[in-house]
Amino acid sequence: MIAPKYQSLVFSFFMSLLMSGIMSLVITIFNLGMVSDLLSRWLNAWSFAFIVAFPVIIVVSPLVRFLVKLVIKTERTNACSTTVD
Repeated sequence: MIAPKYQSLVFSFFMSLLMSGIMSLVITIFNLGMVSDLLSRWLNAWSFAFIVAFPVIIVVSPLVRFLVKLVIKTERTNACSTTVD
């Protein structure tokens, strides 16, 4: 098993693997249709897409986390408040 300290890297690997695979398949079918050599064309597109996607996700992830923090509303707790039932 992989050590927990590599969680971000492992997440980036699987995210880029799946997203590049799905998107390259969709775009290949969209551009070419259901051609006889679809599998080989898709695998070629996927390999290129993954080579680009993996480092991009690693570089962009901190920015995405920052943007998520900006748009997600955080709950404020007031330690001094009490509720009366």
